[in-house]
Amino acid sequence: MKVKIFKIRLPEELLHHDQKTLDCFLECNEIIKTETAFVHDENYWSVILYYEEQKLIENRVKESKSKKYSAEDTILNEDEEHILDALKYWRSEKAKEQNLPIYFIATNKELISVAKYRPAKKQELLDIKGFGKHKIENYGEEILEILESI
Repeated sequence: MKVKIFKIRLPEELLHHDQKTLDCFLECNEIIKTETAFVHDENYWSVILYYEEQKLIENRVKESKSKKYSAEDTILNEDEEHILDALKYWRSEKAKEQNLPIYFIATNKELISVAKYRPAKKQELLDIKGFGKHKIENYGEEILEILESI
């Protein structure tokens, strides 16, 4: 297991670059654990990621299917758009509640994949790229409840 620390600065001209760097890292590595802290003196988020490199993960037995589902196109039908809107609202509220950036809860791509794939069980969430045991334990029930209610 390795550790990487990111600094997410809040001024808009820096925020997008920092988020893009973090997103890129998240896509290329298997995140095991995250920790965050807001540094008030300098007004930025400190993000600590505990991870394994992708090449090391490929040698392990997968938790689920060998290929995880990921929505490649962002064209959604009306029902999927409705689901995505509900998921984004939930994510926003959850991020406020936990005092975290929204992408720590779930990325847009992950929410789009949920809206398209529409898992009915926690086990099916494992089939979606970006969803591991930690994310499913923390948010799986709520995501499934949103999908059931729509």
